[in-house]
Amino acid sequence: MLSGMSLNGHALRHARGCSMKLKKLALADKGLFRRFLRAESHELSVYSFENIFIWKGLFEISWGISSGNLCVFFKDKIGSFMYLPPLGRGNKAKSLLEAFALMGRVNENEDICRVENIEEKGLGWFKEKGFSCYEKPPEYLCLRQRLADLKGDNYKSKRAACNYFEKNYSFECTPYADKYKKGCLKLYEAWVKQRSSPDRGALYKGMLSDARVCLKSLLDNFSGLNLKGITVIIGKEIKAFTFGFEINRESFCVLFEVADLSLKGIAQLIFREFCRQLKGYKYINIMDDSGLENLKRVKLSYHPFKPVPGYVATKKS
Repeated sequence: MLSGMSLNGHALRHARGCSMKLKKLALADKGLFRRFLRAESHELSVYSFENIFIWKGLFEISWGISSGNLCVFFKDKIGSFMYLPPLGRGNKAKSLLEAFALMGRVNENEDICRVENIEEKGLGWFKEKGFSCYEKPPEYLCLRQRLADLKGDNYKSKRAACNYFEKNYSFECTPYADKYKKGCLKLYEAWVKQRSSPDRGALYKGMLSDARVCLKSLLDNFSGLNLKGITVIIGKEIKAFTFGFEINRESFCVLFEVADLSLKGIAQLIFREFCRQLKGYKYINIMDDSGLENLKRVKLSYHPFKPVPGYVATKKS
């Protein structure tokens, strides 16, 4: 069924007449998305409704059904792209023909038309269909038990940081509740100031700005999303918070972690405590490093079990 269809220019021209009906993403779409997302097992954190939904403040997110597959599109002032490959068990080749036709109508530059976040198990199919593919910075998958225990020489510094914080501060570690929303946003602004310096590049500063928008979207819709979170409180003030979500039955993703950097050991402690509470999971996905060397060093300091690669596919000229 798939082998007889190539994604060349001739086929795409014939697809111009197709009409996938797009709808803007809403919280009410959660059930539909989950049915398609769970049709197969995934390791990348992007294969979750939560990780898609929080980008609504930065992108116009829309979706449509084509040949039995769910197609998800992100659009900003630069153009439109597919955030994920077609999801489902339908004819993916036909879905992509229609998806590229839709993106071609929106994008003045066809080079912007692309499929993001392809998992390694699907990479061969895209190459067989004539796409150009390149690798993104990988996500990092860690063994939860190691992060909860912090045993051995590999975690000596992390363990020492937690011990220091526990010895020197009187604190409360508690599940997140909506009453902590303002405190979390206040902490985020203080955290951004702590991390700001003249030598920070434009990419890093842009990431902090984007994260602010995503965090507000997360907090505004926390009760409607399947999220877990904890906070560290000192003297009635939020001094650290972390949030995450389930990717699959074995893996949990830590999406946000923010801590007052003036308090030695607090970042290591809240991460350890969160991992301890996630007893039902074997793995913790700590996401990617966005190509930043400093962030990469931090991720690697937790000695990941393995990298989880992701790929982007574009049409060949």
